Formats: sequence, structure tokens, C-alpha cells
Amino acid sequence: MSLLVPLYVHPAEDPGAWHRLITAADLTYGVVLNPASGPGTAPDPAFAAAAEALRAAGALLLGYVDTDYGTRDPDLVLAEFRLHREWYGVDGCFLDQVTSTSVDLPACRRLVRRVRRAGARAVVLNPGVQPAPGYTRLADLTVTFEGPWSTYVSAFTRPPKAGKPGKEPADRLCHLVYGVPEALVPLAVRTAAERGAAVCGPVTGELPNPWAALSPALTGKER
Repeated sequence: MSLLVPLYVHPAEDPGAWHRLITAADLTYGVVLNPASGPGTAPDPAFAAAAEALRAAGALLLGYVDTDYGTRDPDLVLAEFRLHREWYGVDGCFLDQVTSTSVDLPACRRLVRRVRRAGARAVVLNPGVQPAPGYTRLADLTVTFEGPWSTYVSAFTRPPKAGKPGKEPADRLCHLVYGVPEALVPLAVRTAAERGAAVCGPVTGELPNPWAALSPALTGKER
């Protein structure tokens, strides 16, 4: 099991969290860089320094770009990814709030192709739900669940179809779960694996920003 880590807190606000993330880089699938719901309007030296340290530690860096469920101009999405590349040297792109319906699949496919041509060696899609067939083949990793622990523990009576043997490989699926009681973080990791996702991101935080702190699975409390 490896961890996808969206850490949406400024390095100057919680330098300890960033330091712990850097030291635990070997446990991560990738780290999502999100200076300002995207790359921001100018380079941020603190994020640039964190990105450099993470890269030196061997982490895969993913620049955050919101697609707003396909309503944002693809040119703008592409421009923001290019800024991530220029300012922070990211390896790939985390496309948030992507579409999940079959009718929107062709547009998503075109966007992923453009992002790859712009230099992304890894693309992560986050529809946050189980998407229509075809989406998981577009990306290196697809987040097929994002939501609270209370929903996650009751969401499936059996593994989702895409996670069944013979369907999508587990290493291409991810579950992001927030509001996990700290003592149950190991259970959340095991549950993701049982449901066919080899990558997960269980955090104890709650809305509006559950990703402001590291998962106990990375901090050493549950290692």
C-alpha cells in the first residue's frame, strides 16, 4: 500500500508537517502540490523549496489543477499545469473534480492527452466516485472514492466493479478518505486494499479542508 498525499497547508504555516512528509517520501505514491487552488499567480519560494526537497527525497510531485467537472476552459487547465512545471518542477498533474460520465469521456481523454504532451509523466484523475468505463484507462491513477469515513465504511457491500480481479489493476485505483478516527487509520488502509485500491489517503481532518494535516500513516503514529 502506498499513499497519495494532498497536503493543502502552506509550508510556512506548518513546516513540521512538510518536514515529516519529506522524511517519509518513500511511503508515498505521490505528493499533490497546491499553493493556491492551483499554481497561484506567482512562484511561491516556500513551495519551491518544499518541492525541491521532496524531489531530492524521491517523491513524485503532482501539480494540482481543478477542472470543475469539465466546465473550465481546457486551455486554462493546461496553462496552470505548465506554471506548475515552470515554477515547481512537478513530474505530473493531479486533475481534480473531473467528470465521471460516459458522455464526458472524450473531452477528458483529450485533456489528458494535452497534459501529457505538456510534459506530465504521470496523470491522476479525481472524479471522487466510480467513473464510467474508460476513465481509469486514461490515467496512471484514478481516485474512485473521495469522502468521509462515515460514508466509506458503509459505501460498499462488496468491492467496486473496477477493483475486482480481472478488471482494473489495484495500483491504478485510489481512495481518499477523511474524518478517519486516528485509531482506525490502519483499518482504512486495509479496507482500501480489500476494495481493490492499492493507493489510499486516509486522514483524520474534516471539511472544509481535511487535507491540512498529514495522515497518521505517514507521521509514524501508525507505521
